[in-house]
Amino acid sequence: MKLHFSRDNAANDLIEVDINQLIIAGWTGRDREAIMHHISELEALGVHQPSAVPLFYRVATNQLSQQQQIEVVGGNTSGEAEPFVFTHQGELYVSLASDHTDRQLETHSVALSKQICVKPVAHQAWRMREVAAHWDQLILRAWIREQGEWVLYQEGTLCALRTPFDLLENYLAGQPLPENGLAMTCGTLAAIGGIRPATEFRMALVDEQRGCSITHHYRSVELPIIA
Repeated sequence: MKLHFSRDNAANDLIEVDINQLIIAGWTGRDREAIMHHISELEALGVHQPSAVPLFYRVATNQLSQQQQIEVVGGNTSGEAEPFVFTHQGELYVSLASDHTDRQLETHSVALSKQICVKPVAHQAWRMREVAAHWDQLILRAWIREQGEWVLYQEGTLCALRTPFDLLENYLAGQPLPENGLAMTCGTLAAIGGIRPATEFRMALVDEQRGCSITHHYRSVELPIIA
């Protein structure tokens, strides 16, 4: 799956990335209490507890999209802002994605719910080497539109989540990091006010130290469920 990014917030520095392996990392919090809080959020929706933490779900790369509109089946889907890392020409990059998920299907199978929805991805990326030293200070935010107003839905620093280096090491289990084509979403933060559907989702990854951010906004169009 080919994605295109402006690199390091320079509009004229564009890269084309061919993703051939996509992993959704789940249950990635460093704080076990925070992990259990997120598990409780999902249990309230009927989702069973995970067998281990973290877990790594393989998802088809054709589910990645940089469009600002996606199509979903039914009205029980919602987004989750997550750091998105990928390899390109021997270098690790960071961007931003939404692990958009069908919450009703999630009560039957988390793996299938991850597969069924398109994963929106931002158009900007940073070299990991530019942010690795202050990774924990990066801020992740998301908003949903409710009753015509933007409402803060997620907010926190990445110190709440395992680092991409830790997650990649766990996933690769001693295998070398591919020079190209590997992409991973790195987990999410608890939803403010609980997980709930919304047709418009806005997200940002903010680097206050360098004074820049990665942003993306998308809307979902509901397709009818035909029995």
